Amino acid sequence: MKLSNILTVVNQVEKSKFVNFLDRVCSEAIAHDKELAKKVRSLDGQIKNASSSEIVQLFQLVLPHFENSVKQHLSMLGAQAKLLVNIISRDGNSIARGSWIESLYSKEWELISKQAQESFAMLNEADFASDTFDEAKRLHIYHSCLSEAHQNDIRANREAKITDDERGILNILAEKLDITAEQQSALEHLVNQIPQTGALDCLNALREIGLVFIRRKDHTIFVADEVVSLLNRIEGKELADKHILRVLRTLSDAELSNILKSHGKRIRGVERPEKIKTILQMKLSVSSMLQNDICGTEANLNDRKERLKELISDLSLDLDKLGSTIDERTELIINSLNSCSDLEFNALSATGFKEMFSSLQVHLPDLTKTLQLEFEIEDNEPLTVDRLRALSITPHDILYVLSNDQVKDIRESMGLGKRGNARQMILESFADATDRLIDNYEALSQRDLAKLKAANIEIAEADIGVKFEETTKAIFEQLGLTVDEDLRKSVNTAKDKADILLSLSEDDVIIGEAKTCKNGDFAKYSTTSRQVKAYVNRCEAAGKRVAQVLIIAPSFSDDFIDSADTDTEINISLLEAKGLKLIYDAFKSRRNPKFTAKLFTKGGLLKADLIAKNI
Repeated sequence: MKLSNILTVVNQVEKSKFVNFLDRVCSEAIAHDKELAKKVRSLDGQIKNASSSEIVQLFQLVLPHFENSVKQHLSMLGAQAKLLVNIISRDGNSIARGSWIESLYSKEWELISKQAQESFAMLNEADFASDTFDEAKRLHIYHSCLSEAHQNDIRANREAKITDDERGILNILAEKLDITAEQQSALEHLVNQIPQTGALDCLNALREIGLVFIRRKDHTIFVADEVVSLLNRIEGKELADKHILRVLRTLSDAELSNILKSHGKRIRGVERPEKIKTILQMKLSVSSMLQNDICGTEANLNDRKERLKELISDLSLDLDKLGSTIDERTELIINSLNSCSDLEFNALSATGFKEMFSSLQVHLPDLTKTLQLEFEIEDNEPLTVDRLRALSITPHDILYVLSNDQVKDIRESMGLGKRGNARQMILESFADATDRLIDNYEALSQRDLAKLKAANIEIAEADIGVKFEETTKAIFEQLGLTVDEDLRKSVNTAKDKADILLSLSEDDVIIGEAKTCKNGDFAKYSTTSRQVKAYVNRCEAAGKRVAQVLIIAPSFSDDFIDSADTDTEINISLLEAKGLKLIYDAFKSRRNPKFTAKLFTKGGLLKADLIAKNI
């Protein structure tokens, strides 16, 4: 979940620790950075009274300083904080109850403890007098250096801790000795044991340095997407696990074996799923894996460059350039995957995402359980598309959790062609389903089942209202508007449920209501106005300014139009469904369309033909 959305679901007290830490970082930074000081002063008011958008702007301005400060504080908090950071920055853990994070901590501690015992046994049994430079000898060298880094403080009568400088040297040593991140954690556990209890106290310490928000009423932990990226950089993690999984799914069995061989792992008799699982657990450098491991030792530089070019195509990455060197191509792949979430959410409309998820659940009844295990999602509530979006899990992420064989089976059962990228074909098929609904948008608004059936759209009458709402969202997304599902979910209650929220900025929104009507004009003004006024109050309570209320229906009665024009409490615009479709068609037909959401804020019955003409 984005920082801006988290700030809307926590109260002033719950966001105070983040704001206070941000204020301290800002005060220290502007004392040494005049350019930054000038930008900060351009923001109005004191930070403690700042709006959510101003807090986000300030965070983005001082991000490098914020990151450095977090790094310093984490080094002082020790191994327990490092373990917790590893957990909260993993896929699916950005929204979870404290008890769930605590259970993950206990599970992770047990795994590290077991690995530490195995490493200890290996070190005890090794023959260090031999000339063989095997795994035991490499672990022994790293363990000795790690112990020295920890003990030299004690000899100098200082608190024992590993400094950033020492950590940097140890990381290079681990890379040269081919010590995996998993082995590093186990050996560090031997030198300085991670506490088995006290995870919740440590979470509170992380809250003090702005890394987590804790909502007290249900003890839910929130970690902003921007903070997850920051923690990954601090930890030296080039890609999230879900993106590394994509790369591994795309590689051949031989290439997976090459990676394992490069790091002395067994490959004989090991099945593909186990190879992928082992590589993920090793937490290897992605750059090194792409540049050195996948092609094997016999491949020359041109072979490696060509394979990365093919990989860009295999991953369906839309890049303006391919890069001329192996380093450039590696960097392009990593940067593209790190920044793909927004593009992937936009590639499939909210309707398309829901239809895809529902369809996959039919093909794979255990899909929910699979996703909960893969992303460590707590099973305290149903797994919905809205929850997946809040956790930043995209349609692509879901398809890459599935094995290549599973995806091919789904493609065949859906009757799609057998040539091409199976995952991409599945995604495009659901994009096509949304396009059919948009093409028949007016019939959908009029609940015209016969016309919909003639267009090969099978839909139950009870579902038409929801489909119209979702298709309206899809049109807005195609128009380049921001349909804010996270914000909508945060402000909705069991009683008051807005259909659509369009974010114009960090603070300004348009409330959208999509109304179907079977016969005649839509005429229920008193009921509709009570609804939208309640939504306006909810948004304003969350710190948002409602620029306009936009009601979309097949057509409106004269009384409805007059009542909307004379309503003094809220600003209402009315738009007929055929008019929105006309605007959409005009937008799609232009090479460089000029469209802004402000065109919806004129008030009264909007002249769609005039808007379409001026796009």
